[in-house]
Amino acid sequence: MTAWLASIEGTETGHTVALYLAILAAFLHAVFGALQKGRHDPWLTRGAIDVSYGLMAAPFALFVVPWPEPHMWPIFGVVFLIHVAYKVLQAWAYTKGDFTVVYPVVRGTGPLFTVIGAYLLFSETFTLIQWLGVGVLLAGIYGLALYNLRNLETNRDTLPMALGLAVITGLFVALYTTYDAYGIRATENPFTFLAWFFMIDGIFMPPIAYMRWRRMENPPTVGPLMTRGVIGGFVAFFSFGSIMMATRLDKVGEAAVLRETSTVFAAIIGWLVLKETVGPRRIALMALIAAGAVIVEMGG
Repeated sequence: MTAWLASIEGTETGHTVALYLAILAAFLHAVFGALQKGRHDPWLTRGAIDVSYGLMAAPFALFVVPWPEPHMWPIFGVVFLIHVAYKVLQAWAYTKGDFTVVYPVVRGTGPLFTVIGAYLLFSETFTLIQWLGVGVLLAGIYGLALYNLRNLETNRDTLPMALGLAVITGLFVALYTTYDAYGIRATENPFTFLAWFFMIDGIFMPPIAYMRWRRMENPPTVGPLMTRGVIGGFVAFFSFGSIMMATRLDKVGEAAVLRETSTVFAAIIGWLVLKETVGPRRIALMALIAAGAVIVEMGG
């Protein structure tokens, strides 16, 4: 598998595989976001997810994949710090605002700065048509956020803080997408990066979630919470793994933009699962997001 992936890097086949991986990551990332925002406190859900995928990844990291090369340890250290900041900001934003307001702002901020970061770090460039596609996609994403904002009836007192946190979180999305792409390209075996990433990344949030659970007057039952955590762990494996593999096989910027079609999936999940309202205007904005992603792909 590793040899086949190496053989298609930078090829037309690699581009096609990266496209499908980015779309898969988009859908799964929306599922992941809904899991974190859903039934339980976002901090508790994130802790349950992280401990689940950390424990699941440990045997693969320690006994299956090749151990990281010496130069990878500083990279893992920086990756860990970036993801800690991202997860704290994401959970904080979800405690202050509705999923359908926070999520589009986070995902809309991310791709723009990822494209810039990919240019600075990997010398990737976009055509004028692709930049048009980015603009269309961002217009749809931020339009969706503004529409949700205008029609929001809950959490209005904490909304300014939620939006501010969402923008900052989006900047960290761009930072981790770009730097993680650098990390997965820096090791010979991409599965080494993924296995060790999940094991290391699962360390920080569980103790914080446990302390928060202990301080609650009516803490949730552990069983359902951990069930959600295990499901989220599997979703994270395939979501993050897909987008990271896409950034190794093809352009980081294109993969990041295509992943932001997750906003469309998030709106559908918010409607079907979280019972949040969806109307014709939001459907039109979601279509705009999808159109932007198509323009980016076709314009390359």
